[in-house]
Amino acid sequence: MKRQPLRLAILEATRILEDAGVESPRNDAELLAAHVLGVERGRLPMVPLVDPPVIDAIGQLAAQRAKRVPLQHLTGWAALGGITVGVGPGVFVPRPETELLLEWGLELLRGREYPVVVDLCAGSGALALAVANARPDAVVYAVDNDPHALAWARHNADARAEAGDTPIRLYSGDVGDSSIFTELDGLVDLVLCNPPYVPPGGELPPEVIDHDPPQAVFAAEGGLAVFRHAVGTAARLLKPGGGLAIEHDDTHGSAAPTLVSARKVLTGVEDHLDLTGRPRFVTARRAATAPSDGASRAGG
Repeated sequence: MKRQPLRLAILEATRILEDAGVESPRNDAELLAAHVLGVERGRLPMVPLVDPPVIDAIGQLAAQRAKRVPLQHLTGWAALGGITVGVGPGVFVPRPETELLLEWGLELLRGREYPVVVDLCAGSGALALAVANARPDAVVYAVDNDPHALAWARHNADARAEAGDTPIRLYSGDVGDSSIFTELDGLVDLVLCNPPYVPPGGELPPEVIDHDPPQAVFAAEGGLAVFRHAVGTAARLLKPGGGLAIEHDDTHGSAAPTLVSARKVLTGVEDHLDLTGRPRFVTARRAATAPSDGASRAGG
């Protein structure tokens, strides 16, 4: 069988994805080609010619992607921080925007030895595992209430442990449960959370609507129900000077910081933009001293 130029297969895959309305057709075509070849994307120029079965495999994957099957489901992985995690049906696919939240959290931990970190609504475990990879001295807890997500998180945690990363402590639980992690009250350096936050009925691309678990995407109370619980849990868990970073919908640029500010023990509340310039996550720190009035203590 005569070998064929790889670049032509990538160009054809790009055309197919463009016609299907995929947001980043060239990027996805190259990643699919790299996946088929088992090489890093940056090494594609070093593979000028490929066998016809490779061309066919790239075309088949491009056809699936054109049906708006998530790229990560086709390759089997998603990246966050310095790691990749396995993803597929039944678990939320980590988004690039969460990199900024992770960066904020790691910066907060700078200079702290053996920090305690909690990832609420852990999903695939990507955030918790990225922290454990960047900070091997950290004690990292992760929790989710979805058994399918927890199965993916356990798979990823085992894989990262085999790669030499510090194991994380994975739990089944709900952020709305006031008894969750009570043994950590006032001891946590950092709480990270990427909760379900899209208001019911929100318009989303097919990759999300048809493939991400609805319970990992949508939330009641205009998208803020789980967010509200997570803030309350974080206020209880954080030690003085500890930090919270929590994602929210881009329509919550005002409501999310307001909810965090309502917890009097949380100070320095700041909202942050994502990679597209939209409001995406809010941060705060636990006050060094508790509020003086009883009402504030009860609210925090």
